[in-house]
Amino acid sequence: MKTIVAFLILIAFFTNFGKSQTTIPVYNFDQLEPLLHQRNDTVYLINFWATWCAPCRKELPDIEKIGEKYSREKFKVILVSLDMSETINSTLIPFLKKNNIRSQVIVLDDPDSNRWIDKVDSLWGGSIPATLVYRNDEKIFIEKQVDFNYLDSVLTLKFFKP
Repeated sequence: MKTIVAFLILIAFFTNFGKSQTTIPVYNFDQLEPLLHQRNDTVYLINFWATWCAPCRKELPDIEKIGEKYSREKFKVILVSLDMSETINSTLIPFLKKNNIRSQVIVLDDPDSNRWIDKVDSLWGGSIPATLVYRNDEKIFIEKQVDFNYLDSVLTLKFFKP
């Protein structure tokens, strides 16, 4: 009996090991906003993106690589999808699995973008991709497609000084 239980635990572990997120929380902006203002010693990279946005899809592998590079640091990547919540199962989750996206993903389902865009950054025009990198009061907002080298230089110069 113990052998069967151990075998089933191993199967469950290896079946789920390395898989992308399979349930995606849906937040309105009031629920998301505290994630933009955490006060601790962690550096947060919060990327606003969508599966229908070509530049967003292009930068995600580099964001994943940055997450891997800084995985031993106090660093967290949060991908805030602007996909419609109705497409989570049909589009978003398959996209995440196909592209092996391991970062935390949240869907922002708040249609009143005029209310919350300025709260993310007062200079944000609303286009995506857009990336907020912050630790406490240190903040950088980037309203364009980024790549690994750009993000690495921002993180090195501003947050993880050698």
